[in-house]
Amino acid sequence: MSYLGISAGFHDASISVIDNDGNIVYAGHSERYSKQKNDHTLNEDIFSAGLGTSVITDIAYYEKPFLKQLRRLYQGSGFDFKQACTQQILANSIPQIAKKRIGTGYRTHSYPHHKSHAAAGFQTSPYQNATVVVIDAIGEFDTITIWHAEYNSKGKAKYKKLWSQGYPHSMGLFYSAMTQRVGLKPNEDEYILMGMAGYGVPDYKVFDEFVDNREQVRFKNNLHAGCLDWKTDLSDFNIAASAQYTLEVLLHSVITRARKIGRSNNLVYMGGVALNCSANEHLGAYYDNIWIMPNPGDAGSSLGAAALAYGKKINWQHPFLGTDIPGDYPVNEILDQLLTKKIVGVASGRAEFGPRALGNRSLLADPRGREIKDQVNKIKRRQKFRPFAPVILEEYVDNYFIMPQGFPNSPYMQVVARLKDPDSYPAVVHTDGTSRVQTVPKDSNSGIRQLLEKWFVLTGCPMLLNTSLNVKGKPMVNDRFDADAFEKLYGVKVCS
Repeated sequence: MSYLGISAGFHDASISVIDNDGNIVYAGHSERYSKQKNDHTLNEDIFSAGLGTSVITDIAYYEKPFLKQLRRLYQGSGFDFKQACTQQILANSIPQIAKKRIGTGYRTHSYPHHKSHAAAGFQTSPYQNATVVVIDAIGEFDTITIWHAEYNSKGKAKYKKLWSQGYPHSMGLFYSAMTQRVGLKPNEDEYILMGMAGYGVPDYKVFDEFVDNREQVRFKNNLHAGCLDWKTDLSDFNIAASAQYTLEVLLHSVITRARKIGRSNNLVYMGGVALNCSANEHLGAYYDNIWIMPNPGDAGSSLGAAALAYGKKINWQHPFLGTDIPGDYPVNEILDQLLTKKIVGVASGRAEFGPRALGNRSLLADPRGREIKDQVNKIKRRQKFRPFAPVILEEYVDNYFIMPQGFPNSPYMQVVARLKDPDSYPAVVHTDGTSRVQTVPKDSNSGIRQLLEKWFVLTGCPMLLNTSLNVKGKPMVNDRFDADAFEKLYGVKVCS
């Protein structure tokens, strides 16, 4: 018996498979197979990779299609009856070849969008109970929800919604509108806007121009249509800084409410907004125990839908859940390249589930050279203002970084920390003095851990620059074929 979760139809489609013992058999992104960035459709290759020998008894969809269409009718986009039926959605999402492999004797489920987010977080968390906060652009109608989650005496996950805000009042839509306003792509480039904010000065008047009620998180206008003509005299960097400030003030209001009405000292934080590392820095002021599943956006909700169908705690071990490039992690080969070329790619083991490379599909570099950041930016053909992340042996993180309250470690690169000696590690510090840290614990038994240990012995430096291994405009490298294409295009060795 296995449970197939599906997130598809809007952006960054994905599937997840959980077996009857709660093990995650597979979780991956459709874009990695189609090679189309942010692909909202599913394809035969992802099912071939994900299903394996699993016998699917339940298929779970990550939102309620009928409610989604009702909201579209409310916003003036019409009502598509075919797209309002769960069975029709699944029929359109699953390729014919996959239908033959799945068979016909399965049950179908659809769950509320924000509940799928909540389940992806809570049922992978280490907690028996938690206050769950979900903030994204929009689900069916919900844009912000606060839940109490716990397991009952039989181990069944139970969710009670404590508070919500609905469309069109959306922190996610606001941030996406600002992303579009500076000429970036909404629903894809929000992380670039976050990086731009460090170069700007916030205009605090912006908050009052957009926000009607801080405590209720109500906006004066529907930002679903964007705001391209707003503040044409304000620089893009200052717009980014103003958007980041506004988001952080509103996040304070939401988490303050969660702390007041919640029933747990544990926080699970999910939704696309949870990818904002700069805002996450402040969460520890409210909670000591914080869990953010490393794929908190819509793609991660395929795992949430499967988790809801399964019903119990999921055996979360790590985020390396996608396509496998077999073989031992090439530690010595990577070291040779780092010591001679300073920059090297690695594509080894199972791919990361989530938008951030954590060592298995990474471009790695020596963080100490002043020229390294520009060289890596040139290789990836991206804006020079974009920051890079350090990956560091966890036991040394406090020697080099001032970790924010509530985050003694950061295994999934989800929070920024202050680098104590930025002049010595210029390749991994942003203009505002922060770094998006990834810590690797002693018990991780991972290839990146072995690499860092040997690198530390050889150089006295316990960290490396780590960024995603991808061609500009393309998804992260998935298989060896992609790795060969990267090598050919950029002239950088990719070790497997």
